[in-house]
Amino acid sequence: MTTVKWLPQIHIHPVLLIFIIISFLTGTFIDLLTILVIVLLHELGHFTAAKIFGWRVRGIMLWVFGGVMETDENGTRPFHEEVLVTLSGPLQHVLIYGLIFIISGTQALVPSVIEMAYFYNTVILLFNLLPIWPLDGGKLMFLIFSEVMPFRKSYGFTIILSFCINMIAVVALFSFVSFTLSAFLLFSFLLMDNRKDWKQRYYVFVRFLLHRYEGKTRLNRFRSIDIPFDTMLMDVFNLFHRDKNHTIYVTLANGRRYQLNEAECLHSYFHDRQYRKTAGDIVSHVS
Repeated sequence: MTTVKWLPQIHIHPVLLIFIIISFLTGTFIDLLTILVIVLLHELGHFTAAKIFGWRVRGIMLWVFGGVMETDENGTRPFHEEVLVTLSGPLQHVLIYGLIFIISGTQALVPSVIEMAYFYNTVILLFNLLPIWPLDGGKLMFLIFSEVMPFRKSYGFTIILSFCINMIAVVALFSFVSFTLSAFLLFSFLLMDNRKDWKQRYYVFVRFLLHRYEGKTRLNRFRSIDIPFDTMLMDVFNLFHRDKNHTIYVTLANGRRYQLNEAECLHSYFHDRQYRKTAGDIVSHVS
């Protein structure tokens, strides 16, 4: 059976099923349905842009008050692609405003539903722009950091800063706004997601390196790295920036400098499995 590549697989989180049942029992199903439609249109914006650039997308997961496009491409694609894919979600809200405006000129929906749609569209847009990973604002924050910092440092810094901003948001929310179960679950989910991403940060970094080793990353910019001869290979990789091909200058014990390219270091690490080698060892081998 042939799969239609431009139709995403949509998955529903088990917790969402519970909330759907609760919404029926409490008479809030229209509210939840409105939120889910807006979230789905938001994620379809990400999905469409990702497919245009040829990303591998596993599907779309809908949670209680949000969604996520499931892909392993983040951090391995060119900067401009990731910016456009990230922004394509928030841009959907502009189209949603237009759609709501058109519908408001008809008798298709009652005014209360129109007002509710305007409200939820605004709330979801602003919430997604918060600098909290993995919201769109958090992803844009990571992309900005990764332009000025090495990839590994920028990813770790993004998760730490995201966690701190999340905690500040929780304190502010419960200090000035009455407690709501939905807000508690939402920020708890984000905190758990930050914790999971922090624990998996090394896996994300190795995936970043493997893409470079396998030649899957298009590198159009260049950057030089100066290191002493006794620098371990992993410490060299910690200095790698996204979207940049690195020329590595190794200063030997006698003061001479030797030039390596990043492919030699990656080949020694992943192909030859020389995990404990230093940059000086690579120079001795190739010279």
